[in-house]
Amino acid sequence: MALGDRLKELREKHHLTQYRLAKLSGVSQSHISEIESGDKEPTTGTLMKICSAMGLTLAEFFAEETPSLPPDLRQLLKEAESLTPGQRQKLIEFLKSIKSK
Repeated sequence: MALGDRLKELREKHHLTQYRLAKLSGVSQSHISEIESGDKEPTTGTLMKICSAMGLTLAEFFAEETPSLPPDLRQLLKEAESLTPGQRQKLIEFLKSIKSK
């Protein structure tokens, strides 16, 4: 699958318009359109910005199978990775406390 086709597939799967993805990623809407149409190839940095806006890693972008976790859960896991073990435990306790409400 061409890179532009993959971008469009993932963008639509995440229910994002080109405009919204542009706002989230900091990449212009016209550039996203040019990538999707195959007129331009993104730099690695540009692709990383786009992937980050969708909550994806570059590996997930290029994986043949679409990731099974929704973007918000992937983002939560990504943020949790940088926490200390103690902070993670507090996060778990917090999540349990709001779940029971």
